[in-house]
Amino acid sequence: MTALYESMFLLDNAVVRESWNAAKAAVTDVLEKHGAKVTTIRRWEERKLAYPIRNKLRGTYALCYYEMGNENIAAMRREFDLSERVLRYLILRTDEVPATELELHAAEQAADFVVPPPPPDDMVEPDPVPAGLDDDDGSSEVLVPDLDDEGDVDDDDRPRGKKSESRDSEDE
Repeated sequence: MTALYESMFLLDNAVVRESWNAAKAAVTDVLEKHGAKVTTIRRWEERKLAYPIRNKLRGTYALCYYEMGNENIAAMRREFDLSERVLRYLILRTDEVPATELELHAAEQAADFVVPPPPPDDMVEPDPVPAGLDDDDGSSEVLVPDLDDEGDVDDDDRPRGKKSESRDSEDE
């Protein structure tokens, strides 16, 4: 039975630096070898990794949609596990290819499309500003309430735990 699959592949940037088409072929060749019909594959994004994977600090993601029978998935997974070019992958079954993916794939296939080269692995990324700290005017002021301005505690009319007179007389 044939099903439509969506997969995200994390590719080694060394392969992507050589050629994006060679990096893409590292994925599509394995898919086609195991009977998949690739619908779309495109460069999704290049990012710094949260932790080193096979001593790599950065990787390029490729998003792929393909049709394939489920009888060859185990062999395909095994080949991706052993591949030095594919650092990680995720395979999901899906119902349809989004229209935007078809458009982005077609744009990447255009003759004038240029894939930006990935930055060096040791590039330092700028620190993101935590949410809520950046105002529209560019200032980074955090408002903290002043606890001393809450008012006098003596003005509070709520009952407090006072000892009753009967308990005081028992202690004597």
